[in-house]
Amino acid sequence: MSEPQSNSGSLAVWKTRGQNFLRRTRMTRRRLAVLLAVVGPGLITSNVDNDAGGITTYTTAGAQFGYTLLWSLIPMTIALYVSEEMCARMGVVTGKGLSDLIREEFGFRSTFFVMIAALAVDLGNTVAEFAGVAASMQIFGVSKFVSVPLAGLAVWLLVVKGSYRQVEKIFLVACAFYLSYVVSAFLAKPDWLLAAKETVLPSLHYNTEYLLMLTALVGTTIAPWQFFYLQAGFVEKRVGPKQYKHARLDVLVGSISCMAIVFFIIVCCAATLNKNGMTNISDAAQAAAALTPLAGKWASYLFAFGLLNASLFAASILPLSTAHVICEGLGFEAGIDRKVKEAPAFYSLYTGLIVVGGGIILLPKAPLFKILVLSQVANGVWLPVVLIFILLLINRRDLMGEHTNTWGFNLVAWTASIIMIILTIVLVYAAFTESAGSGLVGTFLHSP
Repeated sequence: MSEPQSNSGSLAVWKTRGQNFLRRTRMTRRRLAVLLAVVGPGLITSNVDNDAGGITTYTTAGAQFGYTLLWSLIPMTIALYVSEEMCARMGVVTGKGLSDLIREEFGFRSTFFVMIAALAVDLGNTVAEFAGVAASMQIFGVSKFVSVPLAGLAVWLLVVKGSYRQVEKIFLVACAFYLSYVVSAFLAKPDWLLAAKETVLPSLHYNTEYLLMLTALVGTTIAPWQFFYLQAGFVEKRVGPKQYKHARLDVLVGSISCMAIVFFIIVCCAATLNKNGMTNISDAAQAAAALTPLAGKWASYLFAFGLLNASLFAASILPLSTAHVICEGLGFEAGIDRKVKEAPAFYSLYTGLIVVGGGIILLPKAPLFKILVLSQVANGVWLPVVLIFILLLINRRDLMGEHTNTWGFNLVAWTASIIMIILTIVLVYAAFTESAGSGLVGTFLHSP
């Protein structure tokens, strides 16, 4: 008689276990669905920082200074995460974009200044992206008079004809193509121990070229436009306070993956170009071509393909971010999910930036290298101003409630702002007091 009872008890246990397993599976699926619904703005925004201007800056840093600037990547990763997390938090809590908040809390004058600065700097950045398209396609034998107009038309159609969800999926796929730089770095066979040592042990030099490159590195990695785009992204996806932890994870993964790609680009160029005395490389396309005899044609092609992907990626997002900033600041309708008739100012501005940005590249004597690197330096100069606005807003308890900054976040953010101000002042001083006959500054002063 005891045997049937034993079988019955076993069946009950297995039934309970099965129910628990199904319950856990449903909870896991639900959590994954929520995460996937939130993920996007952080990963996209961080990785689009590795645009044509950024890749040119990283390439020049590796070629001219070898591994010696790798130490800056660790503090930049922390600063990138902290600054982006603040914008994500503001977007999730308030449901408003950054320029919207600046207009409401500081008035139209401050907003107008932000818009003018955004338009000037981002136009330079947009030109840099089309310069990257032209340079990368020339390696494959395609003229800029063909590649740039086609690229401009492609990114325009992507945004004008697509919904936010569709565009976001394409941008997320584009993030995966940055892995081409990882492969290029391994094909270059670098000294990994030396790279690790330079990453952990800081080395700071006082000369104009080094400080200019350091400022450009920070400017291209932590660019002001990304704060506006990131916050608008979470607002447009209607991410609320309940999904805040998922938004924070999105930003964290994006920050780390972004800086990992920067590491591999610098390592690749340090192991090939700098090691072989090719320290005067002036752009990423030149670096890609120079990689062929040093690391093989596949390393060169992968480097060029990465530049093309990054340029197209950023050429879509930078004008989009600028259009968001200005339309939000002026109170016009903005957003990919709105039709052209619903947001004419938004789409007109987006179209104008693409036309002007691509058109400048087609000019016969356009100073492309100046535009590429100086646009990143301009980012570095503008960055502290935007960060200060963000810090003042994020610490408003009447605006953020219990989601204001902790003292740790304030410490990192204020430190980043102060360092950027100091770097800018020192850079300007050094540029006027030091003879600049060679290197980056020499290039700026003496190139057409």
